[in-house]
Amino acid sequence: MHPIVLFLFAGVIFGPILWIRFTFWRYRNDIKELPGSGGELAHHLIRRFKLEGVSVEETIAGQDHYDPKEKIVRLSPDNFHGKSLTAIAVAAHEVGHAIQFQREEPTCKLFLKYFPLAKTIQRAGIGLISLPFFSLLFAVPTLSLLALSLVAAVMIASAIVHLIILPQEWDASFNKAMPILDEGDYVDKKYMPQIRGILRAAALTYFASALADVVRCWRWGGLFRGLRF
Repeated sequence: MHPIVLFLFAGVIFGPILWIRFTFWRYRNDIKELPGSGGELAHHLIRRFKLEGVSVEETIAGQDHYDPKEKIVRLSPDNFHGKSLTAIAVAAHEVGHAIQFQREEPTCKLFLKYFPLAKTIQRAGIGLISLPFFSLLFAVPTLSLLALSLVAAVMIASAIVHLIILPQEWDASFNKAMPILDEGDYVDKKYMPQIRGILRAAALTYFASALADVVRCWRWGGLFRGLRF
């Protein structure tokens, strides 16, 4: 495969997730003037919107998310304890999901229906390229394109499913979190452009991760070494 093609492919696949991580990293530093941490804001918003049964906890496993089954807003240590723009925006975004489920909004049905399907497709893709015989296909010129096409199809299918869920993510960021933070009680209005960028990154996290998950598998290194066109 031509190096330029590989470079463009990597850019399309990894570009979004790298931009998201850079955005979160860029605004990770604490700001003394903020009234509280991400965890404290989440607790406050849960009380403010009377989200019955919803709690907040720090998690070191996986990314920030809202678990609708257990009704828990889970925040990473940096966002739970941090007083940064990233911490505040991510906390408000995840509470936005809690608000959606509490109100039983239509977008929640998208998540409940399609998110499990997306995770199943991702696991199937990773399981596929983990099979011993699959890597052998890349050593056969006539089969390498077929093998690559199968993996790409799984990856694209997972990303498409996450695109279907995107309206829920966008709603949590810009119809829930943004109006709350734009009031000025939690973050000075001068930070709104940065907050908007962080919320955009938060809304696109699942979709960007779906693009990168299968390709991120360690076996790709071996697969591409055997690839011949």
